[in-house]
Amino acid sequence: MAALAAGAVLLTQTALLPAQEAEPGFTSLFNGRDLTGWRGNPELWSVRDGAITGVTKADPKLTHNTFLVWTNGVTEDFELRLSYRIEKGNSGIQYRSKVTREGQFGPIVGGYQADFEAGKTYSGILYEEGGRGILALRGQKVTIKADPADPKKTKIEKTGEVGKSDEIQARIKNEDWNDYVVIAKGNHLQQFINGLPTVDVTDEQEARAAKSGVLALQIHVGPPMVVQFKNVRIKALK
Repeated sequence: MAALAAGAVLLTQTALLPAQEAEPGFTSLFNGRDLTGWRGNPELWSVRDGAITGVTKADPKLTHNTFLVWTNGVTEDFELRLSYRIEKGNSGIQYRSKVTREGQFGPIVGGYQADFEAGKTYSGILYEEGGRGILALRGQKVTIKADPADPKKTKIEKTGEVGKSDEIQARIKNEDWNDYVVIAKGNHLQQFINGLPTVDVTDEQEARAAKSGVLALQIHVGPPMVVQFKNVRIKALK
């Protein structure tokens, strides 16, 4: 791997695409044609209409969440931008995460997740897949700490708001394209949908606060669903 920027995002040369495909300072992670640089179950993941597309059916029914993993590096401090759309079900963007094992339906990943769904509750929250669960609800500013009474447990303190949950949801387009931005710098994590901040998190639980890890896209167990991603690009933050 070659470093795009010290202490930020690590990339191989195969990940680098023409500069005109992304804004200045950003690197495109998807070529719009195939899944070069990504790994997942080819029965579930493909490229349709220039977008990364995940599709599930009633049969076979998923028995675990599975992921399309970016294979050309790891994320540390970065700003990620992409567009998504979803029909039914739940999905999310994993960052600073780990591939924990290979399941029947493909890679299983744990770690920070910028959540979104076809419903009206979870889009924009920060969830830790396979870990501490919901870390911040939509609209919340929080600080995460070890519980003084038991350092192995997590204490989440709401310190403010970044917006009203219903107002953020009202700006999300149903079964249409929406823009998601994730900014991670040190232990400070921010997420935005369609230009509105959805969470602002400071993770001070040192034993569990990931500083680097893989980027991945999720297919969730549940009803048959379709999820798509396009214009996936990233910028290293020094």
